[in-house]
Amino acid sequence: MRISTTIFLTDETISPVRLARELEQRGFAGLYLPEHTHIPVSRETPYPAGGELPREYARTLDPLVALGQAAAVTERLGLGTGITLVAQHDPIVLAKQVATLDHLSGGRFTLGVGFGWNREEAADHGVDWSTRRDLGRDRLDLMRALWAPEPTAYEGEHGDSVRASEAWPKPAGGAPRVLLGGAAGPKLFAQIAAQTDGWLPIGGRGLTESLPVLREAWERAGRDPKALQVVPYAVLPSPGKLAHYAELGCEEVVLQLPPGGEGEVLGVLDEFARYLP
Repeated sequence: MRISTTIFLTDETISPVRLARELEQRGFAGLYLPEHTHIPVSRETPYPAGGELPREYARTLDPLVALGQAAAVTERLGLGTGITLVAQHDPIVLAKQVATLDHLSGGRFTLGVGFGWNREEAADHGVDWSTRRDLGRDRLDLMRALWAPEPTAYEGEHGDSVRASEAWPKPAGGAPRVLLGGAAGPKLFAQIAAQTDGWLPIGGRGLTESLPVLREAWERAGRDPKALQVVPYAVLPSPGKLAHYAELGCEEVVLQLPPGGEGEVLGVLDEFARYLP
């Protein structure tokens, strides 16, 4: 099982360049970064984990810019977002950014996508909260049209469209791996099966019960059962937990690093190194 990591990189933490180099030197498989463009101080949406919103949420680096730095100083390290809030982006611009990063990194990019939890943040992007999932689906389909080998038009149901266009570079493998984050449920699993390569379940709880349901939706959509990828995300590891994921067929797990300085983060990396294959 591949062991990757995620971290809230901010203006106060270890740098993307230092972290990426250390991850690759130690043999970790990848680096995934979260996204928040801003956190309105008038926020009424409760923090999903309860309590006060941690400081790092308002200070995150732009994940694609930070991953570009990481790509430039590594050769093998996987690069991903966990997650990109697709509904909050211009999909034409985002398609170009993703394709460029995947092209320049030699196909190392994974686009983790999701719907978000902060209503005020989404509202500032002009996103209607009740339709954000459908809007995100449309924008991902539009992006795929721009990644297609031939000029391909797309007309979405929520106002986004693109005419048949020349759009280069293309992602290295035609399209990056796309994983969808979110809580288990029939709507999420149907969208995973229809649009993506798999699931990014945060924390990895309840997989024993959820995976059979997801696999059923996946096969019902006519997808190859062997192609489904489930990547437990932001996991605090233990030997038993990782062995359980491996038994369930997970080929990658993403461990949570603290949003700290070099000394703290590298110390935790040294602890996590015992889980490397």
